Amino acid sequence: MKLSSLAHVLSILLLPASLTSAQEQPPNVVLILTDDLGYSDIGCYGATKVKTPHIDRLAAEGVRFTDFHTAASICSPSRAAFLTGAYPQRAGLYMGINPNRTAHWFLGLHPNEVTIAEQFQQRGYATHMVGKWHLGTEPEFLPRQQGFDHYYGMPCNFAHSPKFFDDDEEVFARTPLGRLTQLYTERVTSIIRDQAKSGEPFFLYYAHNYPHTPYQAGSAFKGTSQDGVRGDVMQELDWSVGEMMTALKDADVAENTIVIFTSDNGPTSNKYAKPYRGTKYVTFEGGHRVPFIFHWPAQIKKGFVSDVSINAMDVFPTLSAAIGSPLPNDRVYDGENLLPLFNGIPLKRPDTQPFYYYNCENLQAIRRGPWKLHLPRSKEQLPFWDKNKAFANLQNPVLYNLHTDKAETTNVAADNPSVVNELVELGDAIRKELGEFMQRGRQQRPTGSLFPNVPVISHEKDWGQLDSATTKAILEERQKRHPNHRSNRPQRRQEKLK
Repeated sequence: MKLSSLAHVLSILLLPASLTSAQEQPPNVVLILTDDLGYSDIGCYGATKVKTPHIDRLAAEGVRFTDFHTAASICSPSRAAFLTGAYPQRAGLYMGINPNRTAHWFLGLHPNEVTIAEQFQQRGYATHMVGKWHLGTEPEFLPRQQGFDHYYGMPCNFAHSPKFFDDDEEVFARTPLGRLTQLYTERVTSIIRDQAKSGEPFFLYYAHNYPHTPYQAGSAFKGTSQDGVRGDVMQELDWSVGEMMTALKDADVAENTIVIFTSDNGPTSNKYAKPYRGTKYVTFEGGHRVPFIFHWPAQIKKGFVSDVSINAMDVFPTLSAAIGSPLPNDRVYDGENLLPLFNGIPLKRPDTQPFYYYNCENLQAIRRGPWKLHLPRSKEQLPFWDKNKAFANLQNPVLYNLHTDKAETTNVAADNPSVVNELVELGDAIRKELGEFMQRGRQQRPTGSLFPNVPVISHEKDWGQLDSATTKAILEERQKRHPNHRSNRPQRRQEKLK
């Protein structure tokens, strides 16, 4: 046998069993997470004023879910759930991280949390993140400390910080918003090409900042939609997805690449959440129910629509299963592997398993099957961003049947007292586990903090509950780390969370 042939045989024998055939190669994965994109924001979910042919094609060729819920109606906690597979309350990151906010500039996703990126790293994947992080801005909490080999993007909302980074290098002090989608698309397609050439499997978390405000469309897309600048931005976002899919095809890796398309929470205007009630910031369906598309040509040969109820916490166990990475056994997960669904096998969890709608620390609603119960609450419990004025001081439970009343308009609590009582009891039990306003739950993992012994004050309005010595220590550390910060005094006003 020639040496070259012998070397070839030996190289095959030395490969892991999962890599010995194209069909058995681990899939590449692209997780596309948009920002403030609502249920009816794209064509295949009912949009009429924008054209989204590339995203629609993903849905037509894959699985389009109509009953997908994010774990929060604001950015940071929602992202924590996608990356950890746990309710944000369980993972300790349930507030919106704003580096300008005195009450928690020093907080973030705890370094001990196992992210989905770390699951991929353990299986030998290259891990890339492009886009918005929003899970803490201090060095201890950044993406490259949480399983990502490389990071590229504007990590915060523009109003929080307009800076843009390539790994640790600041490349823009003020992100050029009109070029944002172009910049992201160029990097995403470059990653795909380079990874395909290397032969190394990759995980790409593409967390676009749009259509969160402020936004600007690229010059080629201005005036192209029937929905103003936001519509133009949406069509450019769709173009970006199309460029990414073309890059996968040209690199000959499209067949065995999982692509997920979804959003972190609902839109700021209800017209993009129809037929559901509510928006971002609230626990009506419009704040939590968003598009979710799962595309994997190697396993899904014919597209279909699913009305199975799934949620953000399912992404972690699903992708872990797809790459053969066992779930860590030292923590609780709130999601389930979705892969059996694509072979016609029902999920293990029953339809009666409850889903909990928290708004920061406040448990506001519970869903079980068709029933959704909005729970009593006081103004004190509400995060300052909560825009649900109708239920701001709710005294009695309100029950809706989502199967017959998608818009949550008709209270049927009086006709279903046993359902109300059962769901109230579930709420009492989960508060002990996952917490309530200013109360830690017994199964809440710690919040990442530069001051781990300091109570977590998630709301600026409650800052005064910290003692003066603790406040002084936090302010001094901030001044030390950020000597050019404008103010080292707590802000007493209620700030709007973008």
